[in-house]
Amino acid sequence: MSRAGSSRPRNPSRGARHKSFKNPPSTGAARPNGLDAVFGMHAVEALFNQDAAPRELWVQEGQAETRLSTLVDKARDAGTHLTHHPRDVLDEIAQGGAHQGVVAFCTPLMAHSEEELMLRLNGWPHPEPPLLLILDGVTDVHNLGACLRSADAAGAHGVILPKDKSAPLNAVVRKVASGAAESVPVYQVTNLARAMARLKEAGVWLSGTAGEAETSLFDIDLTGSCGLVMGAEGKGLRRLTREACDTLITLPMAGSVSSLNVSVAAGICLYEVVRQRR
Repeated sequence: MSRAGSSRPRNPSRGARHKSFKNPPSTGAARPNGLDAVFGMHAVEALFNQDAAPRELWVQEGQAETRLSTLVDKARDAGTHLTHHPRDVLDEIAQGGAHQGVVAFCTPLMAHSEEELMLRLNGWPHPEPPLLLILDGVTDVHNLGACLRSADAAGAHGVILPKDKSAPLNAVVRKVASGAAESVPVYQVTNLARAMARLKEAGVWLSGTAGEAETSLFDIDLTGSCGLVMGAEGKGLRRLTREACDTLITLPMAGSVSSLNVSVAAGICLYEVVRQRR
């Protein structure tokens, strides 16, 4: 019986109401308890666009309200609590990140479980077969955010992370992802190799990237149910992750560098799937 949208390919090598905005200046306002900070204009705007309006919006004092007028209007319409704060307060919240004069506080981003992933695959709701991005040992928050952004752009159905040796789903990830952290399902699994074995049982063909692989990305069939497995830059895939893959692939390197940043490599691989499926 076909599962997860299609069977595994046999030949992998085929071609609250609004409160007054004019609050007194704050010199060290307490961060709202139990909420995550999301900063940066595009990341905050994505919250409103995805009907995930934050509970509070802190805007930098001065001319920022004019520059951020669209966000301010959306916050008022959504009933978000708006306040002014000095730049140094926002700087402290962003911890050196580019907040662009705005910080939102919203419900923490929660990853889905392995069981939720399997239930979704067994009752696949989409007409196209699954496309999953599996990240092994990607601990840099900027890389994770960029991978999520590429996954969203390519129409991937989810990103799978191990609970250990993985970057947290924090404010930096959400800023770099520019809204993709809210739109792309993220699944955290306890044992990545075991989860990959279950994916294969569900009909997902797993292709792992490895510099020493002999098969090119462009020489395999990615039109069926597939999972792209990417390792951390420099370290690559861990041994058990590598062994859990159906096949290993490489990206042709014509220049002097030996590898690509994981988010760049992920984007190339994801869009090769998009190309083949069209």
